[in-house]
Amino acid sequence: MKKSFGALVVFLAASAWLTAGDWPQWRGPQRDGQFTGPPWPDKMDTNHLRQVWRVELGPSYSGPIVSGTRVFTTETKDKKFEAVTAFDRKTGKELWRAQWEGSMSVPFFARANGDWIRATPTCDGESLFVAGMKDLLVCLDVQTGKERWRFDFVKKMATPVPDFGFVCSPLVDGEFLYVQAGASFVKLNKRTGELVWRTLADKGGMNGSVFSSPMLAEIAGKRQLVVQTREKLAGVDPADGKVLWEQPIEAFRGMNILTPVAYKDTLFSSTYGGKTIGFKVAQADGKFSVTEAWRHKAQGYMSTPVVIGGVAYTHLKSQRVMAIEVETGRELWTSGSSFGKYWSLVTQGDRILGLDERGLLFLLQADKEKYALLDQRKIASAETWAHLAVADDELIIRELKALTLFRWSQPVGGLQSPLQTNP
Repeated sequence: MKKSFGALVVFLAASAWLTAGDWPQWRGPQRDGQFTGPPWPDKMDTNHLRQVWRVELGPSYSGPIVSGTRVFTTETKDKKFEAVTAFDRKTGKELWRAQWEGSMSVPFFARANGDWIRATPTCDGESLFVAGMKDLLVCLDVQTGKERWRFDFVKKMATPVPDFGFVCSPLVDGEFLYVQAGASFVKLNKRTGELVWRTLADKGGMNGSVFSSPMLAEIAGKRQLVVQTREKLAGVDPADGKVLWEQPIEAFRGMNILTPVAYKDTLFSSTYGGKTIGFKVAQADGKFSVTEAWRHKAQGYMSTPVVIGGVAYTHLKSQRVMAIEVETGRELWTSGSSFGKYWSLVTQGDRILGLDERGLLFLLQADKEKYALLDQRKIASAETWAHLAVADDELIIRELKALTLFRWSQPVGGLQSPLQTNP
């Protein structure tokens, strides 16, 4: 799939600190679920995908991330502490662990999905940024785990503890960090933790707990942050926090959960209790406008889609999978089969990996004509709500109480993990 020059500039500017083979944040290097490493085989049996190591941990919904020779993941311990651990990517050996007091309980109607830590950390190769449930952001040294700074949003901004916890996964761009916390969307200096600006403020608490995570995109000729709150979708200028445009998004109990997806100048969103909608953003004489380009009756829930060739492959509230054109809203197909409540999705070329919360991993062929399943495998015995991570020829799966690294046994095209060739 060809990318525009503008999109390439955005990617290079946002990822100058990355190295090949990293999966450093929520949904990967470009925050879009796209993987550019070795091609995946057609099969996922033990002859093609084998377990390398596994470690037992406390519960977590945070996706694992990979930076260089290290894998990082979070956990809640003894219903009192939150922790993050660095593991050796080759062996699974623990390198360091940092923890702080900070666990909490979520409202009763959400407790079936657990009280444990949720947000996926972010790494820039030097620092690791971890979000604790009580609206706490901690910056740690990647090599040692030593704390560099912390930002307690409740204390510093006098905002309430979010009822559902800190869910948004931080975004690093250059020297700055962006995150939805403190009943708002904020920009921090990543080296000092100093607040640069604050925008899209709300009342916080039950109605302000944000579930979605921001992303960067070039839309209508402007590089901007796309932010989805519980009530609206907005474009924000990274320089000064100015809201360039905004659009209300209807969702049951404000469950705007997925990360917005951009394709050219169209933004894709889908909500629980709402609709699947495409919004067109335009700019004229320096002023932005947003209009609803199309609307589809299907409802999303927690799963963020992947886009291949202008087609969004998305998992729905109905537990089925749908292919829909991002620019037109034309439904291409919806699967006859239903799956779990959630899929974390990663794509490589025309292949799609989908991990549902039951521990089932699906390998699909991206096809505009039909749902095309290549293979499926039970990859975990416990719940797998955390987003899967993909690095070189490896898959890292965070079960509810374990972390497991798998490796494709036969890398295609002679490409191997640097950890195999350089022990």
